Amino acid sequence: MTENEITELIVQLIPDLIGNKRMIATAESCTGGWIAKSITDFDGSSQWFDASIVTYSNKAKVELLGVKQNTLDTYGAVSQAVVKEMVLGLLDRTNANIGISISGIAGPGGGSDGKPVGTVWIAWATPGVLIESVRFQFSGDRNQVRMLAVLEAFKGIQRLLRSDN
Repeated sequence: MTENEITELIVQLIPDLIGNKRMIATAESCTGGWIAKSITDFDGSSQWFDASIVTYSNKAKVELLGVKQNTLDTYGAVSQAVVKEMVLGLLDRTNANIGISISGIAGPGGGSDGKPVGTVWIAWATPGVLIESVRFQFSGDRNQVRMLAVLEAFKGIQRLLRSDN
């Protein structure tokens, strides 16, 4: 898998995003802004990209996205509950109508029995509506895990756009 695959997928998405007046926002943790970087590699991306918030720490998730501390304490940062709160908080704070949130354990350390290295949760939403949240288990080094997560984030947008048409 290469970054070219991510680029090719974005190229396929752009006409639908522009044609349907869609604006994307991202809330990224383990990918550290990679989704946003992939978007802004394209000239004219301001037509379909609104904002990105990188919330690597739990404190940032709470302060910038409105994730409840109780949710973090109960489920941990890498969980379905947290990515749901991240994406819905993101859409409350931006002008986007498609939100993506992502949190995971890219490695090489930080994993546990229940959440091994390579565990990544991604959620997609439109304002007020959670569309999908998925747990992925990727293998590879830190960079590979993050790249695969970015690719899956864009595949989720593709599914969302197809379901709209």
